[in-house]
Amino acid sequence: MASSTRDGNGHDGEIRLWQEDDWWIAKDVETGVTTQGESRAAALENLDDAVALRDGERGRAPTDEELRTARIDPAHNTTDERESPDVLD
Repeated sequence: MASSTRDGNGHDGEIRLWQEDDWWIAKDVETGVTTQGESRAAALENLDDAVALRDGERGRAPTDEELRTARIDPAHNTTDERESPDVLD
């Protein structure tokens, strides 16, 4: 569970939002997913999309035709069995 920077108590579903230069940054504290936008609303909307993608609630696997258009052989488009690098955690 995350802890708030104000009161030290954990909050389920905590989101942090701050401005850096001309951009708003939004972070889902529990998942660590972070996005940005030119406005507060845009940053939060982007965060909703990113968390939904992370949780498998949006998105889809590409079709074979889409892979071929991108010059990828569908027969070789497989999930790698190796462990992901730490930077992706």
